[in-house]
Amino acid sequence: MKAQKSPLFNPVYIKDRRLPNRFAVAPMTRVSADAAGVPTSQMRDYYAAFAKGGFGMIITEGTYTDNLYSQASANQPGLTDTAQLAGWKNVVQKVKRSDTVFISQLMHAGALSRFLENTIAPSAVLPLDSLPTESEMREKPYPMPREMDFEDMEKIREGFVKAALLAQEAGFDGVELHAANGYLFDQFITPETNQRADNYGGPVENQLRLLAEVFNAIKKVVKPDFLIGIRFSEGKVNDLAYRWEGGAETARAIYREVAKIKPDYIHIAAEGGKWARECLFPDGSSSNSIARELAGVPVIANGGMHDQDLAQKLLSTGHADLISIGRAAIANPDFPNKILTAQEVVPFDPGMITPEITLANTREYWAQIGQEWLS
Repeated sequence: MKAQKSPLFNPVYIKDRRLPNRFAVAPMTRVSADAAGVPTSQMRDYYAAFAKGGFGMIITEGTYTDNLYSQASANQPGLTDTAQLAGWKNVVQKVKRSDTVFISQLMHAGALSRFLENTIAPSAVLPLDSLPTESEMREKPYPMPREMDFEDMEKIREGFVKAALLAQEAGFDGVELHAANGYLFDQFITPETNQRADNYGGPVENQLRLLAEVFNAIKKVVKPDFLIGIRFSEGKVNDLAYRWEGGAETARAIYREVAKIKPDYIHIAAEGGKWARECLFPDGSSSNSIARELAGVPVIANGGMHDQDLAQKLLSTGHADLISIGRAAIANPDFPNKILTAQEVVPFDPGMITPEITLANTREYWAQIGQEWLS
């Protein structure tokens, strides 16, 4: 395989934004902000390394949007105040020295917060408490959430709008609304966690209503060229095996409604890291190809995309327009440059993110084997 002929190195547009290649960094929880949710210099260097390493797009870890109920974990970064804004400005300034599109992922934990004593959710349903992938989030069980009322929803909309405006002020190229992995918007999409009998429960249109309202509220106030993407998944951080009961039929129903929202791109997560297992349906279609067909916008595939044969196959067969890489990017912040120049790729080692998923843990891993990370 000659790297220069790979479709992964062809430029692509998301709306009017040109990306130099098809490689994106997937959002990964690193819980390395300070106690007030302010991004650190270590986070600045972390994200800048991906930009320098050739990624055409970088999506941040989930960033909380209000100080009420949105925060999922301690040391999670936020976008709620001037201090956090200043921290992100420092990160953006260094990242944007390279030719990359930088996206802030905005999230609300809903019921899946191990940081808060009191949580809210579409319905008062106790979350499954299987161990999540993030080791330091195992400290305590999820609390029973309170069912959200309309005032809660209004505050959620306000929080996302403010966070998006702060992201724009910080210099980000756009935001990604986190509607995947079992967090708030996904809790609305999931029948087991959404038992509401009002306009936010029941049919798919209702399940997506709050997400659509947040999207439209953001779109009204940001600049026209500011990107707004959405990330979806079937699996949850607390239930990796979860699948939509109707399979491809449910995917079509969901993405038919998502098409009405008109996001600038769709990002589909494979929480367990295996694309075929988590995104491919028996009829040969995939959640990616269905979203791409119905929404008509660029789709990012995820789940083992460090496998170049798989990544190229998805691009060439209509399943995706871009691919996002997670753990392989931790091991190789310069993954695209290595592929382009036929350098050896460092295999991911679980020790890079255990016993903690922090940046400090990863740096210590490399120090123990006598190498410098993010050099």
